Amino acid sequence: MWRALAAAPARALLRTPPARRAASLAVSPAVGPADERVETRVAGLSPGQPVTLRAVAADDRGCLFQSCAHYRADSRGELHLGTDASHGGDYTGVEPMGLFWSLAPAGMEKPYQRLVPRSTGAPMKVEVLVHQGHSPPGSMPGPVVAKAEVQRLFTAPGVRRIRLKEGVVRGSLFLPPGDGPFPGVIDMYGDEGGLIEFRSGLLATRGFAALSLPYFDFEDLPRVMKELKLEYFEEAARFLQRHPKVKGPGVGVIGTGKGAELALSMITFLPEVVAAVSISGCSSNTVADLHYGEMTLPGLRFDMKKVSVSDSGVFDIFEALDDPTNPANSPSAIPIEKAEGHFLLVVGEDDRMWKSSLYAELAIKRLRQHGKENFELLSYPGAGHRIDPPSTPFCQVAMDRVLGVPVLGGGESKAHAHAQEHSWGKIQEFLHLHLG
Repeated sequence: MWRALAAAPARALLRTPPARRAASLAVSPAVGPADERVETRVAGLSPGQPVTLRAVAADDRGCLFQSCAHYRADSRGELHLGTDASHGGDYTGVEPMGLFWSLAPAGMEKPYQRLVPRSTGAPMKVEVLVHQGHSPPGSMPGPVVAKAEVQRLFTAPGVRRIRLKEGVVRGSLFLPPGDGPFPGVIDMYGDEGGLIEFRSGLLATRGFAALSLPYFDFEDLPRVMKELKLEYFEEAARFLQRHPKVKGPGVGVIGTGKGAELALSMITFLPEVVAAVSISGCSSNTVADLHYGEMTLPGLRFDMKKVSVSDSGVFDIFEALDDPTNPANSPSAIPIEKAEGHFLLVVGEDDRMWKSSLYAELAIKRLRQHGKENFELLSYPGAGHRIDPPSTPFCQVAMDRVLGVPVLGGGESKAHAHAQEHSWGKIQEFLHLHLG
């Protein structure tokens, strides 16, 4: 009898299924360029198990950003974000980089902030976590079953960053590793001012000598953008063109917003510039008068009476800029037909900062009226104003540095993310084609 009782637990033990291995998360590469896709896989789950994948990152000031998405394990207890669809959270569908481009300020942080690095020297660290169950965005997630850290680099190993004080020119020059020479590109952003380097670091990672060029609110440059002199940009173009690491004979320029409009003026008036990428730019000069020798392009103005404000306090300035098609504003039009180089116009069709799709149409119409076909247009449905390198977190509303209020930039997150990824490859192809 005692033998039979003792044998019963032993038989039960034999029938117990083997312990399931612990869940694991692999993100590859764990360290790599910020414009490069990663592959995310989860293993060791139960078949059909619901999990929430979550990403967490902090900016240079310690502000926390996070994102989440809901998945179910397959019949083998595995997930692959490159083939498996999210069923909820901050995005849905098959989005290999969705956790990265949907990063947004955490609930305890101030809203309307952008996650962009102020320094390119340190990687952006992103922690990816796997939680039990499906937890809605902003709620307390379930227990963590696996996690991994990813480091996103804005300069590849070997890229050199050189701070500039060349005559009046300020900024940072990023040089790829190796002897070169490399195609040279000037990189500018919009009316937020200051020095914004992360795109230049990525361009250098991809083989370009990239000059990140501020034009106000940096070091001894003017604090505000009251007026601009094209001679400053001419000196920058000549410096880059003559640099021993730059291929030449001409250089390119890439700009966003006000920087895009300056790129159009540079290729129009400066023979050193032979290729211009305009991202969400206007085909007329805006805000600040632009001087070059005896010539002046007056800046179109914003009419604050045409600004609307939502119940949540978000400003919509879409209708506020003076109409460039009004004959009274024709002196502000940039005479781009004079350019001998080539244009790449990149616009989001849901840009709510201003009418960049219309401005691209006006630029193309002007070129064609003068028998020019030296342009390409990339127009993206659902994309908003600031089309950055791939996986840059989408920010539909952002605090405006000048106005000090949240301003609507437009766009839908998934469409905008796809526009960023597609345009980045096309921008590099364009620059290589025309700069060698």
